[in-house]
Amino acid sequence: MSFAAEVKKELTGRIVSDEAAKPELAALLQMNGVTTLGLAQEVRVQTDNPAIARRIYTLICQSYPKAEVDVSVKQQFALSEHKVLTVVLHSEVQEILDDLGVDPFGIDQTIPAWLLNDEDKRAAFLRGAFLASGSVNSPEKANYHMEIATANEGLAEQILDMIKDFHLPIKMINRSKHYIVYLKRSDKIVDFLKVIGATQTMLRFEDIRLARDMRNSVNRLVNAETANIQKVANAANAQVQNILRIQEEIGDLDELPAKLADFARARLEHPDASLSEIGDYLEISKSGANHRMRKLNTMAKLIEEGNFDPDSL
Repeated sequence: MSFAAEVKKELTGRIVSDEAAKPELAALLQMNGVTTLGLAQEVRVQTDNPAIARRIYTLICQSYPKAEVDVSVKQQFALSEHKVLTVVLHSEVQEILDDLGVDPFGIDQTIPAWLLNDEDKRAAFLRGAFLASGSVNSPEKANYHMEIATANEGLAEQILDMIKDFHLPIKMINRSKHYIVYLKRSDKIVDFLKVIGATQTMLRFEDIRLARDMRNSVNRLVNAETANIQKVANAANAQVQNILRIQEEIGDLDELPAKLADFARARLEHPDASLSEIGDYLEISKSGANHRMRKLNTMAKLIEEGNFDPDSL
């Protein structure tokens, strides 16, 4: 089961108040689309998700107890296991559609103001919108992403404004004749899941996100430390090679000035140490160690270029 399916499974099992039931139902009907038969004497809503079909059925029964409603199941193609579920409303059709502001022709999808006159109702509408056409990537994947899609630009803009009311940095794009409102930041996706009531999956998302971020931080630190160790090792090896070149040229490190000779021997005796550690060993400052090593490196370079004068020692 995908993470988005887990979120929807939790949401469809959520018990809501009568005040929240209608906004969620309105979103489910608007986002799924409805068709009418027999001069609006019957309304059909199709979905391939049994939990969504059950949710629509339950919300209709909760909000309109006198309505006659049932669910039918039909195999979409021969020899296919894919099934389409249809929620059929047989009575009080026009009254319910008018009450929820649902236009079966999809022309006017303006959400009635009374459905959105408080924060809980707006959250309920967003829950229905996400159930109908929302998705969210698993927090274990590389990219964090949550979106809600609709073919109606006006409806997408209303959803965009609703999400902005919760202080979330929502954005919208047009893709393949659909309008997509989306979030990318992981912490804001967590906030959105909290808004629509997906508490358990929100906590799981947050746990996975924190563990992943911690793992990435540790990996970055380890990589940085490894790179630093490698850098020190490479520098130390180059310094040792330069001192060996000097030793080969002059025959004995004792020919060097005393301070340089002591430093050169210490470097050879501790090939894996940093310059700071060599300085500590010789009881000199880090800048003093750097200064002596620079002199030895310059001497090695002159030897390599054939410009070294032994009398300069």
